[in-house]
Order: sequence, then C-alpha cells, then structure tokens
Amino acid sequence: NPTKAAEAFLDNDAQLRPSEQNTIKLYLENKPSVVYVSTFAQGRNSFSMNIESMPQGSGSGFVWDDQGHIVTNFHVIRSANSAQIGLMDSKGKTTTYEAELTGVDPDKDIAVLQIKAPQNALRPIAVGKSANVQVGQIALAIGNPFGLDHTLTTGVVSGLGRETTSPTGRPISNVIQTDAAINPGNSGGALLDSSGRLIGMNTAILSPSGSSAGIGFAIPSDTISQVVEQIIKGGQVARPVLGISFLEAQQARQLGIPEGVLILDAPTGSPAYQAGLRGTVRTFRGVEPGDIITGLDGRQIRSEMDLFRALEGKKPGETVVVTALRDSDDGFVRQEFKVKLGAAPTQVSRGR
Repeated sequence: NPTKAAEAFLDNDAQLRPSEQNTIKLYLENKPSVVYVSTFAQGRNSFSMNIESMPQGSGSGFVWDDQGHIVTNFHVIRSANSAQIGLMDSKGKTTTYEAELTGVDPDKDIAVLQIKAPQNALRPIAVGKSANVQVGQIALAIGNPFGLDHTLTTGVVSGLGRETTSPTGRPISNVIQTDAAINPGNSGGALLDSSGRLIGMNTAILSPSGSSAGIGFAIPSDTISQVVEQIIKGGQVARPVLGISFLEAQQARQLGIPEGVLILDAPTGSPAYQAGLRGTVRTFRGVEPGDIITGLDGRQIRSEMDLFRALEGKKPGETVVVTALRDSDDGFVRQEFKVKLGAAPTQVSRGR
C-alpha cells in the first residue's frame, strides 16, 4: 500500500521539515500511478535482415482507472507500431505489459492506451479540477526524463491560460505553465498539486536548448477528463466543424487578402454549404474567390488559428453565426450565415 509505505518512512525520519515530509509522502503515494511508456517501430535488423520491432522512444503516462487505461501524450506514441507500459508497485518492482490503443485526440495531444494488468496492481491517479488552479501554488511533476524513471521535480504554477500547439498544428488553450523542471521523457507525465491530485499532463517545454529552461506546459486536467472519457466510451472524439477547406493565412496574404479565412471548398451537404457559404470556383472569367470568414459569434477571425479558437468551446449540433465577406460586382459585401456545426470524429482502430 503506497500510503502505508509513505507513513512508515516518515515515522522513521522525524528530522525532516513538514514541507519535505509532505513532498515525500505525495511522491511515494503517486509513484505507482505514473508509468513508463516505451514505444517500438518496425525496422530491419542489420545483421539478420529480418523485420523486427525496434525501440523508438520513451515517455511517461499515468493510470486512469482500474480497467487498465493509461493516459499519455499523442506525440509520445504517434509514430509507433506498438508500445509497452512499465508499471511499478509500492515495493519498487516494475512489471511490463503490452499496450493496446484505445483512441487518440491529436488536436489535444492526448492518447489512451490499455493494459491487461490485475486490478490490485493498478493505482488510478486522483484527478483534480484545473479550473481551481491558482498562479503561485505548488506544482510537482513526476515522469521519466531522459529515461530516468519516476523522477520528481517541484516548482510552482507560473501562469494560466497559456496556449501551445498540438501535433496537428491546432492550438491547445488554457494550458498550465510551470517552472517545475520538465525535460524530454517527461511528456505524458503527471503534474500534481500539493494534495497529490492531477492538475495537468506535462506536454511541452519552451527552451532554445531542448532541455528545461524553467518554462514547461501541461494540458489541464479538465481538458484531459473530457477527452479521455469520450475516447474510453466511443474510441473517438467528435470535434465541431464548419465542413470547409481553406487557404492558410500566409498564402492568403500573398494573394492580397489581408485578414480572414478564405474558403476554398464547402462540399455539398456540409454544414457550411447548407448555410449558404461558398467556396472558391474557377469559371470562364477566371478564379472567383470564395467567401472570406471574418467572424464567428462576434469573435473576430483574422486567420485559421482564430477560427480554431472560436470553435474550441462549441459542440457539434450547435448553431453559430458566421460573418463573411462575399465577392460581388460592387466589391466585397459583408453577410451573416447561421451554421449548424457538424462533427468530425478522430477515430483510431483498436490494436497494438
């Protein structure tokens, strides 16, 4: 029992300060909840020339429930053909399990795996509310930096409401900033508060050298809870979409479009098409630009990143008001369209 082990250790060392005792207690209690993620890819053995599973990388993760679900970053496993989970018990013994993929949400950099481990070997992490996190409170990071398993670093919550970029290029909002040291291998590990509750998943650092420079980022636990429950329930996450393809802002600027999102295509039957939005078409007169989205529910849209942010808090089936500029013989005319958002599932077949 991790709690009893922590209490037994502290009873034998009364020379420690109360703050040190609390940190040690939290570490010993939560160490079994943090796992070591090893990833493998198919490669050819240079000696035998046989196709084999080759070690690819490593990262961190944590036990979500007593059904063996493991949460980690999508970027930790994105290029892997298989993964193994190292699960440590309260006595420090590590057992390795083959992992099955339950599902992923690349837009939030979250992946859920599952292992077939006995329930008594699983210690689900206690999940806190990131909405209650305050700048200045203690933050503890547990992970496996540089392959050094179950490393603890401490610091504070340095900032809230930060933004980082997901592997798909979309923004992840409401990210927690911490100065607890986060290094390569910490990705997918747990960021805890002073009560040992999960407040975030360590995911990225801001550093010119690639190692910790005192600026680390963690995906908030409220986002993790929402995404993970959807993945476990259905193997996918449904994202609200307009159903359009668009020209990236940098290319649009080169064409003389100063701001907004130029619609390239609004396929027949898509939410945007049904609302009356138009895509770019080629006619006998040349190329006729599609509608340029400049607003969504009153929020100004200057680029596709603004559009992603505006859709962030929406749900499939919700109706939004899209403001767009439409090309006409008299120049661009401002119009509004009511769009019922569609759903774009991120689905991954189950398997190793």
